[in-house]
Amino acid sequence: MTISPLSSAIDAQPSLREMIGQKLMLDFRYFCETGDASNCRQPMTQLPPSLQKLLQKYQIGGVILFAENVQGTEQIVNLTKELQKSSQTPIFISIDQEGGRVARINRAEATSFTGNMSIGATYPQHGDKYATEVATVIAKELSSLGINVNFAPTVDVNANPLNPVINVRSFGEDPNRVAKLGAAQVKAFENRGVISALKHFPGHGDTQVDSHTGLPKVGHSLSQIKQRDLLPFAHIIQAQQPGMVMTAHIQYPALDSNTIINSKGERMIRPATMSRAIMHKLLREEMDYQGVTITDALDMAGISDFFTPIDAVVETFKAGVDIALMPIPVRTPSDIEKFELFFDAILTAVSEGKLQQQEVASSYHRIMRLKARIAKFQSSPTTAIAKATLGNPQHRQLEAELALAAITNVKNDGLLPIKPKAGQHIHLIMPDRQKATAMKQALQQATSASIKVTITSLQAYKPERAQRFIADADVVISAHASPQQSAAEIGGMDDVAELKSYELSKHAQPKALLKLMQYAHSHKKASIFISLRAPYEISKYAQYNQAVLASYAYNVDVTEKNDVRGPAYTALANVILGNAEALGRLPVSIDMESLKK
Repeated sequence: MTISPLSSAIDAQPSLREMIGQKLMLDFRYFCETGDASNCRQPMTQLPPSLQKLLQKYQIGGVILFAENVQGTEQIVNLTKELQKSSQTPIFISIDQEGGRVARINRAEATSFTGNMSIGATYPQHGDKYATEVATVIAKELSSLGINVNFAPTVDVNANPLNPVINVRSFGEDPNRVAKLGAAQVKAFENRGVISALKHFPGHGDTQVDSHTGLPKVGHSLSQIKQRDLLPFAHIIQAQQPGMVMTAHIQYPALDSNTIINSKGERMIRPATMSRAIMHKLLREEMDYQGVTITDALDMAGISDFFTPIDAVVETFKAGVDIALMPIPVRTPSDIEKFELFFDAILTAVSEGKLQQQEVASSYHRIMRLKARIAKFQSSPTTAIAKATLGNPQHRQLEAELALAAITNVKNDGLLPIKPKAGQHIHLIMPDRQKATAMKQALQQATSASIKVTITSLQAYKPERAQRFIADADVVISAHASPQQSAAEIGGMDDVAELKSYELSKHAQPKALLKLMQYAHSHKKASIFISLRAPYEISKYAQYNQAVLASYAYNVDVTEKNDVRGPAYTALANVILGNAEALGRLPVSIDMESLKK
């Protein structure tokens, strides 16, 4: 059943309540009918009557889905149908399905690809081919499930090697390349009826703070900002007016040095999300953006550490942003009562003149025009079509092709390719057992020779045992992934506590890896290093290896018991064993002098 056009809704004079409801996008990642919200970890996979009533009563404009909400193809289809039935007008059903490290749908079902930096590595040889084809596949798969907004592409220019949250989510450090690849993805998403959201405006690429856990500040000059941070946004907006632009919780003094008194009574520079100079004057008046703006999640520490939910939303709307994403948690029936008070407080802000009703109306109409734009693409999803679409052979083939096209041969002192012989011993030093198993299986499948592959997992290993394996090995292959995962990759602010579990490995793994590399080097072993993520780390390890490869990804799919796979590992194995060439090129700069040591 095709969703009818929204011309009547666009032309009608809605009530203030209707307009405010459309300007909110909620998350129902977890929902518990009883108990305390802080302890609720029950995934919302079916829409309960209480949430359906909330959506209907307040005419909420959109929801965001997390991995917990999307646990199986049939379940996702049923959930998106339930969500649409709960709304008088089409509802935005959004997700973060960037590809690579940020992919919410089960990798064994949906095609997740190896991510933006791997696409950037293919650009010198393939141009925007993979950007277009990857976005087309992601859009097809999302559409088949009933999801109509993808918070992608990330068009931040990764100019900081220590960036904890963007890194491989970026196409690279060249703003012109980022602009072209981002434009190709926007066009591909929206040609398939999935609204794209450029993020994170005005740029999160040169920071050392993750806005999930703090408030970053960018000290660039105005000319730097225009030439690097803003360039991709400006190019894409001029090319085709993307459906959405997402804000960054980040301070840019050169764009807006005005201050605000936060909810703690402290004076601070306005974050971009709350800056009218950035979100209205710059984005709308100077850059001529006419689409819908949406905040990054308002529960992130870059906002929630400084502002109450109502203050955050009021300041966001005053800045001219159209949609507040995740403004207040709704996890239990008592949270619904809090939401009702929160909603009334927004209405009061209008009646008291803190928010202008005319601006609220303009925002509402932008949102409804965007919904009308995507309505013509949408029909009720079916499980049969979704199952035939998600992760189908053609999509998996493209995933494998991208993974291989991205592999970059950074250094090779005559070691690669290795021509395996029967009985040859390859020892793997990997971040954890899953990645080690994926690499082991990929190597064994890439050759007909009966090779011996042993494993050291850096998560839990005995140095003496690892050294014995190295001493016995013909070839040592070590791999590392830095920086460690951020909250954006795992899911969101609910996962920040889980990041503490990575702290030990974050500090211990690089030291352990370096010691084992030095041991192999002192024993004159043929050694290969693989950078599995951001390639900046190569300068630290290159001198102890005759060959260095970069994959920009380490996705692992567990398809069956004891069958652990990932497209990057298959591609790496084929390059190492000479079945394919590494034709990718580094999309970011590293210390090349380290390669000569």
